[in-house]
This record gives sequence, C-alpha cells and structure tokens, in this order.
Amino acid sequence: MTREPDSHSFGADEKPAADAFLRQAGRTFLLAMYAAFRSLKLYPIENATAQKSLDDVQAAALGILTPMGELELRLSGDFLFVNGTRLRLELDNYASFSNILAALRSVDIGQIDVRSGVERREWQIFLGVLLSLTGKAPAATAGTLLDLRDKLAVAGVRHIEVEPPLESQEKVADAEQAREVAKRTYSHGVAATKDLINSVRMGRTTSVAKVKRAVQAIVDQVLNNETSLVGLTTIRDYDEYTFTHSVNVCILSVAIGKKLSLTRLQLYDLGLAALLHDVGKARIPVEVLNKTSGLSEDEWKIMQTHPWLGVLTLFTMRGYGEIPYRQIVVAHEHHMKNDLTGYPKVIRPRDLGIYSKIVSVADGYDAATTRRSYQTVPIQPDQVLREMWENPRRGYDKVLVKAIINLIGIYPVGSCVILDTFEVAVVSAANPDQSVLNRPLVRICVDTNGAMVPPPGRDEDLAATDAGGTFRRSIVKVTNPDRYGIIVGDYFV
Repeated sequence: MTREPDSHSFGADEKPAADAFLRQAGRTFLLAMYAAFRSLKLYPIENATAQKSLDDVQAAALGILTPMGELELRLSGDFLFVNGTRLRLELDNYASFSNILAALRSVDIGQIDVRSGVERREWQIFLGVLLSLTGKAPAATAGTLLDLRDKLAVAGVRHIEVEPPLESQEKVADAEQAREVAKRTYSHGVAATKDLINSVRMGRTTSVAKVKRAVQAIVDQVLNNETSLVGLTTIRDYDEYTFTHSVNVCILSVAIGKKLSLTRLQLYDLGLAALLHDVGKARIPVEVLNKTSGLSEDEWKIMQTHPWLGVLTLFTMRGYGEIPYRQIVVAHEHHMKNDLTGYPKVIRPRDLGIYSKIVSVADGYDAATTRRSYQTVPIQPDQVLREMWENPRRGYDKVLVKAIINLIGIYPVGSCVILDTFEVAVVSAANPDQSVLNRPLVRICVDTNGAMVPPPGRDEDLAATDAGGTFRRSIVKVTNPDRYGIIVGDYFV
C-alpha cells in the first residue's frame, strides 16, 4: 500500500532528489554496517566501541526507513542497491563495500529487507549470527542461509529478513523451480505497476522505488533465464490488462535489448521506460479507457492525450529526479511511429530514440495479441508478426521487428500448433539453434489419442530427430487454442 507523505518525504519540487538521497543514506548505512561488523569481530559485545557501532547502524537504518517507509539492500553481480538505487563504488568506500559484499555472499544472502519497527537489539543479533557463520569453511556454507534464517527466527528477529541472490535462484537446474522464480518476478512486477497506477489515479504521492526493484528483478531474470519469463507474457488477464500489459512490454523490451547487446545498466533504463510507457492512461477517464465499442472522434482525441499525460505524470512524481529523462521521452514517443505519422503530432522532424522504438515494437505486439475491452478476439501471434514486418504503415523499425522475431521465433511463444503426430502443443520458446527457427520448443497439451495433457504439459524439441535423422515432429499449422479448450497461460504458470 502506498504511504501517505510525511514531513520527511520527498515532494516533486524538493532537493535533493530521492535517488541522490538514497545514494548518500545508503552509503552511510553500508559504512555503519561494516564498522559494526568489524567491531563485533574485534571486541566483546559489552565494549563501548561495539555498542556505539550498533547505535550507528540503527540510526543509519532509521535514516532511510523514516522518510522512505522501507529499507531494502540488494546484491546484483558486483552492484549494491538500496531501495532500487545503485550505490556508487568509490575509493573511500571500496574496502567497506567489498567486505560487506563478501560477508553476505559467504552465506548466500542476496537481499536484506528491513521493516519499520526494527530494534537495535535485532541488529546486534543479525550481525552476531552473520559473523558466526562467515567463519565457516567454504565447503560448509551450503546451508548457512537457512541456518541464518532459523537463528534469527528463534531469537525473535521479526523486522530483518534475508533472501538468496536472484541469480542463484534462477540458475537452478530444475525447470519447475525456474518457473516459480519467473512467476514470482512477474507477479511482483504486476503488483508494483498496479500500486503505481492506482496511486496516480487517486492523486496520491507516488514513489517509483518498488517499480525500480521490479524492473531490476525482470532484467536479472531475462539475463539468466529468459525463456521462463518471456513465456509468462502469454498470460492474458482481461481484468488486469492495464497492469499485465505494462509488465509484458517491459519483459519483451528487455529481451529485445538483450538481443541488441545492451549492457545491464542500459537494460535497467530500458525496462523502467517500458514499464512506465503507458502511465498516462491512469489519467484517462475509465469510461473511455474501458469502452467496449469503438471510440467516437472526441473519445479518440482523449485517448491520444495519454503520451502527453504520461510526460506530466512522470515529471510530477515524488522527486522527479527518480525518473531519468529517457523514461519521459519514451512515454512521449512510443506511439509516434518511425515516419512520425502516429501521435502526438510533431512540428519539426525528429529521430525517435532507440528505447522508444523498442518499446513501440513490444507494445504493438503485446496489444495485438491480447484480448481487451475493444478487442475481444486477439490476433494470433504469427499473424501479428507478419503484419508488423510486411506492412510499413504500422511504422515499426524493421531491425527491431526482426529482433523480436528472433526472440520469440517464427512461431511466437504462446502460439498453439497442430503437429503431424496429431498432437496439439503450445510454443514455449524459440529454438536456440538459429538454423532451425521453424522448429521451436513446445509443450504438448493434447496427446496423440486426443487426451488433454495437464499443465505445464510435456516439453518437446521439434528439432529432435530419430535414429535415421528424420524429425520426430513437425508443425502442420497454427490453430486457435479455444477450439481445444486450451488456456495458453496455464502452460506457463
């Protein structure tokens, strides 16, 4: 739930911006943690130096919790994030940051969540237990995170929680576990988007901290296990379209960016822009936004204002410095089209930004393949891609359309296909072998006898051959999943 602003909260016109505040406050918190960790290693708990260091940790934590309402420290690669803002590694903090990173990694901690109400006593217990576990030999560290959780629970620590690193969660061999991670990442993204949009609609003070963290999780997931998350974009929740669409566009945009070899930090920027691209729709009257019949000329003019309304919304969000310029540009440009024949109309010629072009492709694909209030029958994914590629009036960048085709294949993820074995399947991923893009990975939904195979189905690689080198299965045609009672999203969740 979004917190109401208090006397310490950042308003739209306050300086420093929230990101600048978090970088400074986060640095103070990390330095205090390091000092306390070192003091507890050198001195008994009764020592005045040790006691003072614990006071400093509590004060530093409250320095973030009081104005922000939350404190999340997250590790991602060699980066440290506090409430979604990356801390800068500098010469004067290199040793302390490195030591904290090493200590947390040694017990497989990827995230620390601190809730309001945390007590100084809890920091003493947490750091003491952490210190005891970091002394274990590397071979004995496998269970240390569970040990830490158990000891914190027994000691009554309720306001400090630890989670494993996202990367290690995703790199599990077990496909079911990978799907669970993807589902959790997706649901958190939807929840963060819903909270943001509803806050804008109700005129409440809005923070993008949760959205930033959701984007970071999506980027990490795409980089480590793209297939599981991209598959979830097939979820078609009519009632939650506004929120799932934004998350789907974010996932697809980040995946396209990955194909273009963007850096992790560039993907963070792109993902945030994609998740916020339609934020202006929160200011469109609901009766226009959810109208089931065609829009009148006046209503269409209202709908076409959402890019500009998005710009205004992003500028007025709490601490506008939280929203970089690139995100605001994408909100403004994502419907302009390559030839500038879209909306809003521009007076002078301009070159659209690459992020805007990527988000436009992802937005167009997801919107066309999804059932909405005014589009009760979605278009089949392969037809959408063909139209995006062949029809120049759609105004998409050809290179980026090719990138999304390479991403989701000639038979896009979520396509329902009939095989020459009389089986019916759902495409789960493009074949990683670019030479056989016409032979995707599928999940069998209906077997050769016509019996339904319950979700998540049976995985098959259409590039697999028998002993004689003949393909075991081939696609006959794409079909409508409704004919077979198949809900595509069920096979990805």
